[in-house]
Amino acid sequence: MQRRQPFSQWPAKSFGVFLIAAASIVLASPGNEKQPDGEAVLTRMANYLAKLPAWSVTVHSSFDAVQSDGFKVEWNDIRTVTLKRPDRLRVESKRSDGARSLVLFDGKTITSFDESAQVYAQQPHPGSVDSAVVYFVRDLGMRLPLALMLSDQFPAELKQRVQAAKYVETTETLGVPADHIAAKTPTVDFQVWIARGDRPLPLRVVLTYKNTQGQPQFRAQFSDWNVDIKPDDDLFAFTPPAGVNRIPFAATLASIAPAPGGSAARMKGGKQ
Repeated sequence: MQRRQPFSQWPAKSFGVFLIAAASIVLASPGNEKQPDGEAVLTRMANYLAKLPAWSVTVHSSFDAVQSDGFKVEWNDIRTVTLKRPDRLRVESKRSDGARSLVLFDGKTITSFDESAQVYAQQPHPGSVDSAVVYFVRDLGMRLPLALMLSDQFPAELKQRVQAAKYVETTETLGVPADHIAAKTPTVDFQVWIARGDRPLPLRVVLTYKNTQGQPQFRAQFSDWNVDIKPDDDLFAFTPPAGVNRIPFAATLASIAPAPGGSAARMKGGKQ
């Protein structure tokens, strides 16, 4: 039986024929069908999420941190998000180094608990999840990836920020048929894969910070969506475990990524 030659030993003419054949396969793929409108698909997803009374999801995410020596390092975490409108939120997180943390909102108080450091911070803030998330990120300076998805103003925020949205393709590589959308904002280019059908839920998101050195990315894979959940209010309550110290939010070290050199941000401090 004749052995196959590696690509490096193919004659230039043969390799050129191979490239032409591959290109013809791509060009011959269905492309004349009318594609959905990318902006419409994106808006439908945002409207669906914003109107759900409650939902939960597991998020496997990774993000790049460009180091001072030029290396780009990927960090990972897993989060379980549970939302109950209008005023309940729970976000459990586990970083790649094993550190665990918890963010809670019970309609009256925002709590951030660092299980690994055995400290927590609390801040009174009566109101909705929307107002609590804005206050948590903007005023307290804490990190909450994809916070916009928690808001019932998600559709309006997308409309205001997105400059262009393009339909890329229909794919089944994520387990179910999904629409792949690419979009641009002034600071971030992003891609999102949205499940087709009656429940247009996001399955994957990739954000590219195009104006930041090294153009780092944030990537999130969504699984275990539950839009029929009816969580009890006790899930959003916090009772400090024995031996845990309370600290002010001002003492927390929050950042969008671990600091150069590999040290991750976490809460530190003494009793208050």
